[in-house]
Amino acid sequence: MDELEENLLFKLTSIQGPLVDDESLIEVLNVTKITSEEVKHKLVTAAETELKINTAREEFRPVATRGSILYFLIVEMSYVNVMYQTSIRQFLGLFDESMEKSDKSPITSKRISNIIDFLTYEVWRYQVRGLYEEHKFLYTLLLTLKISLQCNRIKPTEFMTFIKGGAALDLKAVAPKPKSNWISDMTWLNLVELSKIPQFSEILSQVSRNEKSWKQWYDSEAPEEGSIPDGYQNSLDIFKRLLLVRSWCPDRTLAQARKFVVDALGQRFADGVILDFQVMWGESDPKTPIICFLSMGSDPTSQIDILAKKLKVDYRSISMGQGQEVHARRLLSQSMGQGGWVLLQNCHLGLNFMEELLQTVTEPAGVVHETFRLWVTTEGHPQFPINLLQIGIKYTNEPPQGVKAGVKRTYNGVTQDQLDITNMPQWKPMLYTVAMLHTVYRNAANSDLSAGTFRTSSTRRI
Repeated sequence: MDELEENLLFKLTSIQGPLVDDESLIEVLNVTKITSEEVKHKLVTAAETELKINTAREEFRPVATRGSILYFLIVEMSYVNVMYQTSIRQFLGLFDESMEKSDKSPITSKRISNIIDFLTYEVWRYQVRGLYEEHKFLYTLLLTLKISLQCNRIKPTEFMTFIKGGAALDLKAVAPKPKSNWISDMTWLNLVELSKIPQFSEILSQVSRNEKSWKQWYDSEAPEEGSIPDGYQNSLDIFKRLLLVRSWCPDRTLAQARKFVVDALGQRFADGVILDFQVMWGESDPKTPIICFLSMGSDPTSQIDILAKKLKVDYRSISMGQGQEVHARRLLSQSMGQGGWVLLQNCHLGLNFMEELLQTVTEPAGVVHETFRLWVTTEGHPQFPINLLQIGIKYTNEPPQGVKAGVKRTYNGVTQDQLDITNMPQWKPMLYTVAMLHTVYRNAANSDLSAGTFRTSSTRRI
């Protein structure tokens, strides 16, 4: 349009004689008019298209909202352990994968729901795989709480009551506690804070009037399963029940919290993630190290060795420590050029080499063989390079908590050939029995229950 305007002005200023006699001027005028109409039409179309794009973008805003909840919770987990580092690039990769792999639907609302469900589970699965067992349910519960807050299923005041209880209150500044000794000072302060929620506004007086029923409920083996006195049994939703259990019986909070997770997100979020080394290998590439966070009895060397033999890949390992950097460089150079896997063990003992390792992997000097993979094991250390953690696939190899998850993990390491090794009818029941015994023993050892049960309230044992 600017060019046409300039051409028209030039014609008008340079013409000699009557304007109507100049055919070239008339032609320029006609072209300008037609082009102007076309531009106006395109501008109208562009405005309509922009409106449609904005409308469609707003329809998908719930996906972006869920993505922000997931990402910022991942960032916050680095405050729990400095090794829990995930880059925005890794997260965006999961986000794009969810958009691509989630079920398609011509109905926009259904399509959005499919993306959100797929994204939530994939990010949760990816993150939980790289957390120590003691932090996995913490992350799952925080995720459930944040999603419930965003969806207005719970209120901010209820969330803060669950997080803090009555820790900020002074026993001398609240309603007097009954003289019975079975209610601790902390429990009473929790109940005072709980009474600020409208549905529990009368709980202090109800406890004072009906101490016998409340004590019977409190002393039961599993209060979260029992019938709550004073009409609360049928009037509380799953989260309100969690608030009540958290106020009375902190030792039973996790059991009720698992029910809350199942109710809000589904059973699969409570079942845990079974570690699969072959899946991790499939997710990796020559520039993506696979990093194991070590703990007592969780060395993954044997599993990596088994997978290397299964895939018929050349595999070498070296334990880091003083003077091992020279051997590690030679091993990396050879494997990057010729292919194969390298396992660098106990890298917390070779922190000075880690920055060089990062540069070697991300900026190789030559062409890297497509079968090259770098496996790393390390204990948590505040000086471990964050950049190396952020580009890697992270995992822990601890036995999972819970009998169901433990048995599933045991069977995950059993091949079909091992199951079919004999036709004896006693074989599979015996294998199941050994797997169950192994799982129960490991859970008992992890929970410090091998020496016997311990008392957690006046009569309750776990």
